[in-house]
Amino acid sequence: MSNPTTQPVPMGHKIAFGLGMLANQMFPAILGIFMVVLVQDMGFPGWMWGMLFFLPRIFDSITDPIMGFISDNTRSVWGRRRQYVFIGAIILGISFVAMWQIYRENGLDYNFTYFLLWSFVFYLGLTIFSVPYVAMGYEMSDDFHERTNIMAIAQWIGQWAWVIAPWFWVIMYDQSWFNTADEATRSLSIWVGIVCMVLAMIPAIFIPAKSTKDDDSLVPLTLSNASGGLTEFFSGFIDAFKLKPFRKLCIATFFVFNAFNTIAAFSFFIIVWHLFAGDAGAAGLWPTLFGCVGALITTFIVIPTITWMSKKIGKKRTFLISQGISIIGYILLWFLFIPGKPYMFLFALPFFSFGIGGLFTIMMSMTADVCDLDELHSGKRREGIFGAIYWWMVKFGFAIAGGLSGLILSIVGFDPGLGAQPEGAIDGLRLFYSGLPILGTSLAMLVMWNYDLDEEKANEIRAELDKRKSESASESAEIDDIGFVV
Repeated sequence: MSNPTTQPVPMGHKIAFGLGMLANQMFPAILGIFMVVLVQDMGFPGWMWGMLFFLPRIFDSITDPIMGFISDNTRSVWGRRRQYVFIGAIILGISFVAMWQIYRENGLDYNFTYFLLWSFVFYLGLTIFSVPYVAMGYEMSDDFHERTNIMAIAQWIGQWAWVIAPWFWVIMYDQSWFNTADEATRSLSIWVGIVCMVLAMIPAIFIPAKSTKDDDSLVPLTLSNASGGLTEFFSGFIDAFKLKPFRKLCIATFFVFNAFNTIAAFSFFIIVWHLFAGDAGAAGLWPTLFGCVGALITTFIVIPTITWMSKKIGKKRTFLISQGISIIGYILLWFLFIPGKPYMFLFALPFFSFGIGGLFTIMMSMTADVCDLDELHSGKRREGIFGAIYWWMVKFGFAIAGGLSGLILSIVGFDPGLGAQPEGAIDGLRLFYSGLPILGTSLAMLVMWNYDLDEEKANEIRAELDKRKSESASESAEIDDIGFVV
């Protein structure tokens, strides 16, 4: 089991965790860029695009809690997490490369089936990697503010994925690099897969963990104990949702993150079709700048500001203020996507970036606090289960978001294969682009309004847990002394 400490975590360990976050965010960032090629260049209809988002993520949402239970109860000389992070990284890298080896001449049905099957392998690898990886971060420290520092550094490093990823649009659609965008995805996926695989291995290699080989408090992961393991798994799942603060974190994240993800890919379509009348070449760097500038603002302004605010006014108030700022950004984007003046949308990005940019820095730190609350009630450390359930909510919502993306494209009548869009299609996309995140963010703020696990309460919980451990250690010492005397 890990060895939490109130002492500052070594910077080297924070950076190693952060490099894992870079891989954890680079895969979905690049995936979001490449997925546009399926519609824009490979001719996939909206329903296929939606299914490719929806079905693998449903599978992912099922496997996450199971992986969390396995990770929490693994007895090994390497601890509970490291071996899974390493193996998952390998599966992720190989499957990402294989997934994008699709060719137009193979036909639409073949490419759809091929891509879908490899997507299942990719998301299985993501589960094996990400669930133990996230749990490693939760258990690196038991200090209220150090947890925020760990997550802030990790998110800061991870945000570079969103700075780098938009430039792939430039490379993919520049014929001096590649003749076609689908040729680009086949080649670029190899580099992305290898680099991200190496980055994902780093936490497993450099973040230490204590052996759990002889830890009798863990549930044995054997076939003979399958029924007992399932009982413990479902018990942990139910216990997690019984904790009101945790329910609020999951529901609020679901609303914010998945409202955003439903419309995220629309930024490319809006810029190309609304600002440049469907000419991707004329759009040039603007789709790239939208993502890149937003990510840079998140990296150098949002995350440091969120970290500073959380120490001054608390995590809950920081969440509410940051999400309120993001609503201003979504409103501004309705007015600042102006044909002939593409630079105007840049003025909305500092506000817009506070939404997703601040979400996980705060929420992952809060989830670590909830793990202490769970230990107070259950006597168990279940970071894997809690991390898996939290991300299960995210990924289940992500699956819904993918399906909704395709549905919205169909509802508004948008078809990138047409020379001109039906009347109202682009305005329909823009309405969903601003309106849906405003609705989701507003609901999330309402959910978090009465969140009550603040610093004072978290410190009280931590003090009680330390007291219990001290008393347990004293009792063990007395038993050892008695046994020695006898």
